[in-house]
Amino acid sequence: MSTEVAEVRAFLDGGVGRLVLDRPRALNSLTHGMVTALRATLDDWAADDRIRAVVLTGAGERGLCAGGDIRAMHDDARTGGAGTRAFLRDEYRLNALIASYPKPYVAVLDGITMGGGVGVSAHGAVRIVTERSAVAMPETRIGIAPDVGGSHLLARAPGELGTHLGLTAASMGPGDALLCGFADHFVPSPRIPGLLEALGRTTAATTGSTTAEIAALVAAHAEPAPPAALAAQRPWIDACYAADTVEEIVDRLLDSGVPEAKEAAEAVLANSPTAVKTTLAALRRARTLPSLEAVLDQEYRISCAALESHDMVEGIRAQVIDKDRSPRWRPGTLAEVTEADVARSFAPREGDELGLAPREGDAPGLA
Repeated sequence: MSTEVAEVRAFLDGGVGRLVLDRPRALNSLTHGMVTALRATLDDWAADDRIRAVVLTGAGERGLCAGGDIRAMHDDARTGGAGTRAFLRDEYRLNALIASYPKPYVAVLDGITMGGGVGVSAHGAVRIVTERSAVAMPETRIGIAPDVGGSHLLARAPGELGTHLGLTAASMGPGDALLCGFADHFVPSPRIPGLLEALGRTTAATTGSTTAEIAALVAAHAEPAPPAALAAQRPWIDACYAADTVEEIVDRLLDSGVPEAKEAAEAVLANSPTAVKTTLAALRRARTLPSLEAVLDQEYRISCAALESHDMVEGIRAQVIDKDRSPRWRPGTLAEVTEADVARSFAPREGDELGLAPREGDAPGLA
């Protein structure tokens, strides 16, 4: 069994269903067609008895997936954003499916794995990083807040590490990805081919595979991860990012006397003021929400609000289109972003809700 649809290769390898994101020249950035193909394939494989586990990898040597196709989002936003809203609805539903998939879902976060790449990997049952992994939710750099369930993961990272990563858009190496709950195992990249071969061979010889069995097989190929750089920075991160507002967080970072904290403050101040304030509110709310589905519902509202804003188009222009790295945010400072500005990102959307989480009074399965 082998199919090639919308730049996703899907084939049977022993007892494993292999999914390969195959757009290497664009760092495997996700298009709507790729999201649709992934969903259709996973739906088919859920009922296919030959497939006992699913493995996601990316084509090429540079990374699993650099995120969504933000050039397309930029162009679509300038004409109303209907295509991007449809993409986000399907993407977020795919993220939720991966998190609840009935068969072991293994993702190899080798190389660059950002934004949408995190969404199709870090909600899986078994997540592998390598020495080349660079994992990030960099959305505040382009005027939006972490999505694809990223705020769910960031909100559950130890202490205030997730707040730091969300506001600064900083990348995690393999050790930090493990520390922050974005990955489970470190496997050096030269061992990945042997691991994939073993997964295919072992699952083909069984009548079923549990997540625990797959995880044990992965662990047999794993090594101790490189040190997590963020572990040593927990004292100042937890102290500074526990503040109630972004302004106070920045003040604490600048007053801490720690060089890395000063760099973090500068990163926060360089990002979209509206996006960083919205991100802080989103992470604090995500800590209290009961499920990934509820967080995805919240993220859909936030992302649609960003799609209708100035900053998303301007951020993508500055970082990707013109590459001048000089976005002109509107409002331009944290002080100019009001509570009402932030609240608009969380407001219900009449007739345009994602609706993944059950509402009060709904029967199970109706969300």
